[in-house]
Amino acid sequence: MTLECDEAWSLVGHKGNKPWIWLAINRETREIVGVPIGDRSRAGAEALWDSLPPVYRQCAVCYTDFWEAYKTVIPSQRHRAVGKDSGQTNRIERFNGTLRQRVSRLVRKTLSFSKKLENHIGAIWYFIHHHNASLQL
Repeated sequence: MTLECDEAWSLVGHKGNKPWIWLAINRETREIVGVPIGDRSRAGAEALWDSLPPVYRQCAVCYTDFWEAYKTVIPSQRHRAVGKDSGQTNRIERFNGTLRQRVSRLVRKTLSFSKKLENHIGAIWYFIHHHNASLQL
């Protein structure tokens, strides 16, 4: 099993409030298998690792960028830090772009921004559940 992990910033209410969306995608099935929302710290990386089903934590190899928090949380035998030019994180980077394009509240300048974190998380989860369900068709 192979996972690609990445994080993307978003805004809630004002520019000073930047929750980060941490994502893990199964490379073979393209299913989103882990999604916590929090800050861009070690705690956010831990939340991503904890959000993964146990089978992924035991068996999967995780490709990430060089963000230091990944190295401190993901066990070294399961972690591969790579640059964007390697192509090993293409699917998760593409999903981040699709997420921004389809969930308008994630775009910087828009009228449909989130004022409440709960609504923001709900919109993201709605899209991810729809994405995962569409893979089953």
